[in-house]
Amino acid sequence: MAHSLNPKYYSDEWLHEDQNRVPPHRDEEVTRERNKCFKRYFEDITERTKVITEFGKFSGYVEAFSEYDSIHNRWHMDPYTWWCAYGAYAPSLQKLALRLLVQPASSSCCERNWSTYSFIHSVRRNKMVPQRAEDLVFIHSNLRLLSRRSSQYLQGETKMWDIAGDNFDSLDDIGMLGIANLSLDEPAMEAVLFTDEGEDGGGGEDVVIVSST
Repeated sequence: MAHSLNPKYYSDEWLHEDQNRVPPHRDEEVTRERNKCFKRYFEDITERTKVITEFGKFSGYVEAFSEYDSIHNRWHMDPYTWWCAYGAYAPSLQKLALRLLVQPASSSCCERNWSTYSFIHSVRRNKMVPQRAEDLVFIHSNLRLLSRRSSQYLQGETKMWDIAGDNFDSLDDIGMLGIANLSLDEPAMEAVLFTDEGEDGGGGEDVVIVSST
């Protein structure tokens, strides 16, 4: 959706940089995924039809979008500024574009997952199959998000559940985590050896952990 709403990708300057490039509204895959987003963002058919009509005018240089300044500045302005300057002709689409195009790209979420993975699949717990490790990372991340909705977190009592953000190195740096019942990183968990049945030929033990809060 962000790709479809970036005016630069409709400009002649961008299209002429590579002969294989096509504007987003002529790309089959982008169009299919964009329509899925429209259905998700705008469940009401009347509102969705209005937004799709606005997108047609924007992508096809129709009506006010056909003005010279509007076309020229698609390449020369950053997308956010362009939508602020010319998006009033498509108010619903402008609102969506301004929300999407200001979101920065970041690898912090990936780095945080790798930090969590290093807890779960360690030298001590090295017999887990990848799917088991991935499931535990998923559970850990979601429990962490759920903990942020608690009153204790809002009062600053359980923020160690964030595991020191992206700069985490080891538990020695921050001590015991605040939510023992939710943590996969406390000493009791560290002492557990995770294995998958049949993996070592000796019928390893499957460990299932149920946590309630």
